[in-house]
Amino acid sequence: MTQLVAYQKGIDLLKTCSSEHGFLASAQSISNYKRVWARDGVICGLAALVSGDEMLVDTFRKTLETLAKHQHACGTIPSNVAQTENGAEVSYGGLAGRVDAVTWYIIGHCQYAYATQNSDWIAQYQASIEQCFDLLQAWEFNNKHLIYVPLSGNWADEYITEGYVLYDQLLHLWALRAYNYFVKSPEMAKKIADVTQAICANFFPDNTQEKFHPRAYKAHLFEDYLPCCFTPAGYKKPFDALAHALVLILDIAPKEIQSQITSYLSDHIQNQPMGLVPAFWPPIETSDPEWLLLENNCKYEFRNQPFEFHNAGSWPMVNGFVGWALNNCALSDLAGDLLEKINQANAQENHAFYENFNTKTTKPNGVSQCAWSAAGAVLLHQNLNHHFNLLPL
Repeated sequence: MTQLVAYQKGIDLLKTCSSEHGFLASAQSISNYKRVWARDGVICGLAALVSGDEMLVDTFRKTLETLAKHQHACGTIPSNVAQTENGAEVSYGGLAGRVDAVTWYIIGHCQYAYATQNSDWIAQYQASIEQCFDLLQAWEFNNKHLIYVPLSGNWADEYITEGYVLYDQLLHLWALRAYNYFVKSPEMAKKIADVTQAICANFFPDNTQEKFHPRAYKAHLFEDYLPCCFTPAGYKKPFDALAHALVLILDIAPKEIQSQITSYLSDHIQNQPMGLVPAFWPPIETSDPEWLLLENNCKYEFRNQPFEFHNAGSWPMVNGFVGWALNNCALSDLAGDLLEKINQANAQENHAFYENFNTKTTKPNGVSQCAWSAAGAVLLHQNLNHHFNLLPL
């Protein structure tokens, strides 16, 4: 199968997942996936923008409009919206609200406005976007420029990350940068600098700036990657692939740290059975102290067995961002190898585009015909082939 054939399969699935209200999470008729999700919808929207396909770009517009229409009075963006016979059914989160719904929403508006050359779009949604920023400011709680995220508060909703989560801080920074491209506000420029400094001070090794939690920072053993999060009780060690991709895409790490991260990613690509980078690593085993927290953090069925789902499972969506990051670091050959592995994973069972895979056995997990599995491949394909109409960062 050539890359062009794989790319077209991804485009076709995104079109199948297009509805009159925006991107659905899956083409499968499964209630929790037959919804317009904020994070899934925006990631699919980014793929739409880089594809240049008019139908998909229009579906992204509908996605943003649906989310905006159901923004809560306090500013919260829906985690997802379902259309029923009785009207819209809106969820702002399950066991906890979804912080990343807010940041992805801002990023989505800005990227759509940039790609379609429609700055009036930002003016139209300015009040909504700025309400989101006010909410993010409130979620800092201590006004020290890092957002505090509850357990289950982002895409890894059944994992152990909580508190000051690196992934969420990076999305906040991306949202600030993207919006300031349009408004060019001195106050926002200062906020961007403050958030950047707070991330570097608290997540990067050998940083001499003031820390949130000096004792915990000193006790944490930094390796060739950054901690996924910290709380008042200390740092958590698992490697977060999506967060590290964002570190490289946003280009905020010193060259030495960038090199360590890309080397760590390369080792996974070369040594894992599927050639994909697990979402989190290493897997939490039943004998580990974090197992009880992991096992209890699920609303219905437990899915995070070792090497599956968030517990070291491999996700095509995550790997699309990893490849984007590697290509940004001038590692195009490695990014190309990763795209080939993503395409092979998506092609399993007659192009089933599964949600994720068991990293050890390579067997598929979760829902098939998953839109953002296609989106990850489309994003990386276009990044490698220089058709990448996204807002410069």
